[in-house]
Amino acid sequence: MPAEKSQNIIQTVTKYGKRLFSFIRSRVNTEEDAEDILQEVWYQLSNQPEANAIEQISGWLHRVARNKITDKYRKQHHEFLEDFAYEDNEGEINFREILMTDSSTPEAEELKKLFWEQLFTALDELPENQRNVFIQNELEEKTFQDLAKATGENIKTLISRKGYAVKHLRYRLFNLYQEFINY
Repeated sequence: MPAEKSQNIIQTVTKYGKRLFSFIRSRVNTEEDAEDILQEVWYQLSNQPEANAIEQISGWLHRVARNKITDKYRKQHHEFLEDFAYEDNEGEINFREILMTDSSTPEAEELKKLFWEQLFTALDELPENQRNVFIQNELEEKTFQDLAKATGENIKTLISRKGYAVKHLRYRLFNLYQEFINY
């Protein structure tokens, strides 16, 4: 690696490291997972042939981090997504069909990637307590009983918060969902 590129990466790590770690840590289960993902982001940056040409480095770093987080959840946490569904006129269709299907074409893979990105964008729009309940219950597979014990909140309150989160996600992801099933 040329010395100039190495110096630029060091400056980027120094400038954005703490903020990026906080961003990742708020979205994963453990500090170790956050550290692993952060290392993957830095590795990807170091392998960029034109890293100096990235105009919005902060945006690029956050996008890569979000993709790495998505990849982590896609690989490890999919069983509870069966409960995350949209009901249309013909019955219930699971979002899991979109999030966990094997993509046979590059277009289908791109649409699935877009869906994951939009899911995390929609989750970011939620109040923190609703987002946390949804992520911990659906993506981290924690039961409401475990969440209630950890937070001191009533189970019915947690269920209600998740219900609001699911309604918001159904609304925000509806058009993208329609694109996917019409694909």
